[in-house]
Amino acid sequence: MSAKVAKIASKIPWSLPVRRDDVPETGLHRELVADETTRAAVAAVAGAKALPRLQASFDLTRQGSGLKLQGEVLATVEQTCVVTLEPMTSDVRESIDLVFVPAEAEPLPEADQTPDAIDPDAPDGPELLVNGTVDLGVVATEFLLLGIDPYPRKPGAQFAPPEGPGEDSAGNPFAVLAKLKPEPPKH
Repeated sequence: MSAKVAKIASKIPWSLPVRRDDVPETGLHRELVADETTRAAVAAVAGAKALPRLQASFDLTRQGSGLKLQGEVLATVEQTCVVTLEPMTSDVRESIDLVFVPAEAEPLPEADQTPDAIDPDAPDGPELLVNGTVDLGVVATEFLLLGIDPYPRKPGAQFAPPEGPGEDSAGNPFAVLAKLKPEPPKH
């Protein structure tokens, strides 16, 4: 393992690799439950206060020389409400439906990729198997990160601007700044 690969691997908080060759023809089901240390590390990556629950359920099936992965990630996330700044808890449930192909596989022909031709609703292309392996922990972490609300808000919380000095000069919000402007010298 090169130093660069070892450095990257040490930053992955949840790693559960599965080799494509270890998936039987009938498929493979995996139930994952992160331990306390892993949840704390993933929470740090996610910028959350804590992850009291982090679990995933996956079904892997062979698809040609690749794999099809379907499942979901479930988590309970402790964050801070962006409105009230109070602690809050929310649940995340993200469905996963991915196809993995060998890195050596021929790239799939794509349509003209000019900005006008990109369809944001089109399904994502296949992911790559790295050394014939898919890392279920990494997939679960990525989908958890996608599912966490970056601006969590407690139910019913509404922003109220702070009360301060009123607006002077017929509603001009810069009137306060005008008062700071030095007086011109008198001649």
